Amino acid sequence: MAFDIDIIKKVYQQMSSKVDNAREVVGHPLTLSEKILYNHLWDSDLKKAFERGKDYVDFAPDRIACQDATAQMALLQFMQAGKKKVAVPTTVHCDHLIQAKVGATKDLQSALNNSNEVFNFLESVSNKYGIGFWKPGAGIIHQVVLENYAFPGGMMIGTDSHTVNAGGLGMVAIGVGGADAVDVMAGMPWELKFPKLIGVKLTGKLSGWTAPKDVILKVAGILTAKGGTGAIVEYFGPGAESMSCTGKGTICNMGAEIGATTSTFGYDASMERYLRATDRSDVADAANQVKDYLTADPEVYANPEKYFDELIEINLSELMPHLNGPFTPDLATPVGTMTAKAKENDWPLKVEWGLIGSCTNSSYEDLSRAASIAQQALDKGLSTKAEFGINPGSEQVRYTADRDGILNVFEQLDAKIFTNACGPCIGQWARYEDPKNAPKNSIVHSFNRNFAKRADGNPNTHAFVASPELVAAIAISGRLDFNPLTDTLVNDHGDVVKLDEPTGFELPENGFDVEDAGYLAPVEDGSGVEVVVAGDSERLELLTPFDPIGNSIIGAKLLIKAHGKCTTDHISMAGPWLRYRGHLDNISNNCLIGAVNAFNMKTNFVKSQLNGEYDAVPKTQRAYKDAGIYTVVVGDHNYGEGSSREHAAMEPRHLGVAAVIVKSFARIHETNLKKQGMLGLTFANEADYDLIQEDDTFNFLDLDKFAPGKPLNIEVVHTDGTSDTISVNHTYNNSQIEWFNEGSALNLIKKQNA
Repeated sequence: MAFDIDIIKKVYQQMSSKVDNAREVVGHPLTLSEKILYNHLWDSDLKKAFERGKDYVDFAPDRIACQDATAQMALLQFMQAGKKKVAVPTTVHCDHLIQAKVGATKDLQSALNNSNEVFNFLESVSNKYGIGFWKPGAGIIHQVVLENYAFPGGMMIGTDSHTVNAGGLGMVAIGVGGADAVDVMAGMPWELKFPKLIGVKLTGKLSGWTAPKDVILKVAGILTAKGGTGAIVEYFGPGAESMSCTGKGTICNMGAEIGATTSTFGYDASMERYLRATDRSDVADAANQVKDYLTADPEVYANPEKYFDELIEINLSELMPHLNGPFTPDLATPVGTMTAKAKENDWPLKVEWGLIGSCTNSSYEDLSRAASIAQQALDKGLSTKAEFGINPGSEQVRYTADRDGILNVFEQLDAKIFTNACGPCIGQWARYEDPKNAPKNSIVHSFNRNFAKRADGNPNTHAFVASPELVAAIAISGRLDFNPLTDTLVNDHGDVVKLDEPTGFELPENGFDVEDAGYLAPVEDGSGVEVVVAGDSERLELLTPFDPIGNSIIGAKLLIKAHGKCTTDHISMAGPWLRYRGHLDNISNNCLIGAVNAFNMKTNFVKSQLNGEYDAVPKTQRAYKDAGIYTVVVGDHNYGEGSSREHAAMEPRHLGVAAVIVKSFARIHETNLKKQGMLGLTFANEADYDLIQEDDTFNFLDLDKFAPGKPLNIEVVHTDGTSDTISVNHTYNNSQIEWFNEGSALNLIKKQNA
């Protein structure tokens, strides 16, 4: 039986009337995305259609999911909100703080030893405030959500950018910062700019070596890392209906890599099969009663160009397997074309590791298809040339795959079976003793991101993203340019052999099974539960409210002008820094240490205008803070791409950065800056980025007239006595300006509750 079935039934009971009314108000047939959005309006009295990409709208999500790294700061903020219990169903999942090194059992015990303080904190806070708690080892948040909580037509938010994975079960699921989650936990509306809509029509059918992963790798190549910004991607067509539910989840998961607000699919037979296989027949039965409302109106898919802002069509029968990377998930290379591209770019052709898992590709189907390739290595006398690492998506997947002999296949190839956790995908991989000085190499994985240093901390690791079955084939061959469709291998006996096409199981033939899924329900009344944070803890720190920056910023100094790609990994690194996610002051020591200084092309090396010396970014910024001087960060396009981690906004705010001025923002990061009471601004003229010099001072000329839709003007004073006045745009509405005036959105919540 499903969790929170009464809430799911309520969503379905109101759907027909709300969607019918929205269709009448809007005046045209509705996409699935619009049906879900209009069914989740905070104010159900719809008067007018919302303008895509322009109108800010208040929504009422059905539930919230948090992973342990981001949950710490989210729950520390919620503790300040003055509420006794969360207003909507919420869960915490412990998957980020487990380092992959030796193997599942020892790695999990090591995490329990090293992070016990944090796990105890999360468990006690969850117990106190009515939050479901998934223990370390229970699984990766997004696979666990898909198995237990996602439902067609629902809306959820999560403090992780890959919350969008739940779109594989027909949800509108959106990654947010912890402050956004706190709004909903506290019973307040959640604000989002009404998204634009991108339609992806899938024709044909996947076969052979081509997998659902290749669909999103192809889309990423088309749209690039920012092409989906501000939009929901809705997949449809006969090709979509022919895919498994977990395959759909993979595609939606990596929508985060094109900047999409989320991605989704209409309810179909594969979703019904998955719901019933995961003991949620009650949800399937309820969904079947309103199934016409859980997909777009027929007219939309018949004439999609009329109803979507952008339309892409992909013939799955012609789609080739892809490898994307290195260093960015949108650099797409079809197999068979890698040799020339790798040689031209000096990418190492030898592959050292093949990694299968992560929230993107860790389902039973994924493991079974990859195992079919691994089994061939055993059957055909092949020795694997690269090492294997496997991260099952959940304890239910692991237990079932172990029961069915799937994991044993990998173990016979000396694969390391890591914990049911994120592991190498987020940098929790003890691959090197000294990662900064590790050698140049290539790895292939089925993860979603491949930014420099992300997996193992080594800036020289070239990471390429592929489907689990292609990862297995390339790991066996040991070559980046191996094409399993055409290439042969020489086995241990000197015979020439060829790998057959992968096979697998959409769902386990004997059903899923598990002894202990790892879930702890909260007590009914948590008022007596005590949450303890030690005053001398290096891992956890109670929050102190931010003071308002104010509307008079004069004499602010440039902290750093970031060159090129500056993701949340560059602004607030993961890996070993995850241990400080609950301690704002300690983790602020990684603030912007990965950003490249445009004036010397070095990382973590900026000039201080206080003494003219160069030093680390956090140290330089702390000196400005001690001197009472605000600073400004300048950046390029798609600034803040990647993870939802609000630490990338909270750290500069904590250290005294007043404004971030860039060519363009990634959606989640821009919102996080607003939530923390900072200025997130964009150059009205992108060429003004080039005007910014290393010793510049910034005077905000009209911040006292801060208003929606009105650009701000800034005097940029150079050391030679000259100055430029630049215009900057913003997307703040009245509510968000109030966050700025109060010092943060949380300050406003506390004020309202008081």
